[in-house]
Amino acid sequence: MLAVVFQDPNLLPWFSVVENIALPLRLRGVAKTERLDRARELCAFTGLAGFENVRPAALSGGMRQRAALARALVASPRLVLLDEPFASLDALTRDAMNLELQRIWIEKPSTAIIVTHSISEAVMLADRVVALTPRPARVAGTVDVPFDRPRPLELQTGSKFQELVREVRDLLQVAS
Repeated sequence: MLAVVFQDPNLLPWFSVVENIALPLRLRGVAKTERLDRARELCAFTGLAGFENVRPAALSGGMRQRAALARALVASPRLVLLDEPFASLDALTRDAMNLELQRIWIEKPSTAIIVTHSISEAVMLADRVVALTPRPARVAGTVDVPFDRPRPLELQTGSKFQELVREVRDLLQVAS
């Protein structure tokens, strides 16, 4: 199964957080009690406990993005596509979401493909960074990221991290 997390959380404004998270299970015909129980579990897991019955408009950007991530994970997908999921967030919330995403992937592993324009975010989150050329997109090169998880924010100030960022940047500059 495949799940997608977009740059904009795309939550349904007339649904509560728990109803938004449960939506994929509803569409699959899962019984209401089961799908809401699973959605509540993911609320707790993603730090949204206490906000289950709140509408998306009352949430911060980071909370809406966590709800969108929970919605993507509710059906235990094997592959999750994330299209610039944190691009619209402020720097501190973005850092928090990078840490949160790592925690989630450690506890509920699945394959993720993340599209981002942030080189440091790519190095922070990925096991392998694939640099693409401009249109038409082709693979310019790959960089393996050797750091263990979880990766603390302080890792970004280290020389090995900065070396990998430069390596990805060089691939992108040659490709453009």
